[in-house]
Amino acid sequence: MSLLQPKIGLRSASLLVVSVIVGSGVFKKIAPMSAELGSPWLVLLCWVVAGLITLAGALTTAEMASLFPDSGGEYQYYRKVYNPFFAFLYGWGNFTVMKTASIAALAYVFAESFYSIFAKNLPLYFIEASILIKIIATLLVASLTYVNYKGLTIAEKLSNSLTFLMFLSVGIFVFWGLWSPQGSWENLSHSSSLEIYQNRTAGTWIKALFAACLGAFWGYEGWNHIGFIGEEVKSPQKNLPLALTFGTLSVILIYVSLNLVYLRILPIEAFIQMNENPNTIAAIEVAKVMIGPIGTILLACLILLTTLNATNGTILMSARLFYAMGRDKLFFKQTSHIHPQYQTPSYALLLQALWSVLLIWSGSFDQLTDMLVFASFIYYGATAYGVILLRQKEPTLERVYKVVGYPYIPMIFILFCLVLVTVTLFTQPVQAFSGLALIASGIPFYFYWNKIERKG
Repeated sequence: MSLLQPKIGLRSASLLVVSVIVGSGVFKKIAPMSAELGSPWLVLLCWVVAGLITLAGALTTAEMASLFPDSGGEYQYYRKVYNPFFAFLYGWGNFTVMKTASIAALAYVFAESFYSIFAKNLPLYFIEASILIKIIATLLVASLTYVNYKGLTIAEKLSNSLTFLMFLSVGIFVFWGLWSPQGSWENLSHSSSLEIYQNRTAGTWIKALFAACLGAFWGYEGWNHIGFIGEEVKSPQKNLPLALTFGTLSVILIYVSLNLVYLRILPIEAFIQMNENPNTIAAIEVAKVMIGPIGTILLACLILLTTLNATNGTILMSARLFYAMGRDKLFFKQTSHIHPQYQTPSYALLLQALWSVLLIWSGSFDQLTDMLVFASFIYYGATAYGVILLRQKEPTLERVYKVVGYPYIPMIFILFCLVLVTVTLFTQPVQAFSGLALIASGIPFYFYWNKIERKG
């Protein structure tokens, strides 16, 4: 059986963690979070809390990644800790909801930014703007899929270059924003004076904090992707845990720094007003105040950069999950194929691209990404519980890396996952049950492929 070859070192693995997390969320989510909370410090607190909980999940998942450094990430963990059926539903959920919809959404945000910079003022006589945006998004998915098809090294170098450029751009923006005369530290000490925030009960505040944290979690989504390419990471038992730790800590620093700049430049009321117009991108409005009209172009270019990078990273890593399922004969057989020259899962990449493009043109990816956080945390919790379960079932198993603070860190993360899933079921039942239905739609496919495997 052909296997993918280890080519990725620690630095590239850490940068891949950053590249796939930092997309568009950090540039937009401050507006709805401000509308929920009405307080600059509570907004910052949500980003810190969401980051620390994400770090707890990353540290916990790292133990599994170190034990089972194979293509497919959680899919492989669930096969070994639970059963192939649960693992398959995870993979199917990623195909229908979690990963392909993320690719579609990221590509669409890239296309919107590209259109606003380069095509908005052009005379488009024969094509509507919405159609042109979908064409641009489709071309992006096709182009990045081709880059990944041509070889892991090419895609890795592209991701590394884009991530270094993103670090530089964010660093300049943060430094400028922290010292800009256009802002004031006084903005951080003033909460909104609107009556809606003055007469809240403790229960209302908890609900608002939870809703705001959900927005932050969308910004942190994707931290677990590095496990999908475990087979291609050098010294994975050591490097996967380190990459997850370094990458997640870097993203927390980026997100808190950016939001600190936003809240220094503009008062909280400005972001509350922005939330009334869902097409407004808060970071661009901040840049406009800091730099003037050119700030709009510069921030749009930064969003282009981050969404391009996140789309590339998601395409690169997610395809390895579908390849692993095909290799186990629990998915389309062709997805297990490795290109003889480029050593990439070529058919898995192609299928992933086709489904993502279909979601772009159907316009359904927005609805699917609403379900993404809910569905993801079901599985994140299952991974953390698997760490505890495996410690009890196989205590003598050699563990190069052990999660720090065991069992408290995994238990805290599991508890949060349970709370998030339960609250979402009650507060957003349509999205929650729709997500569960999409995952459950894979059940007949599982029995079909499982029957073929037994016959084979």
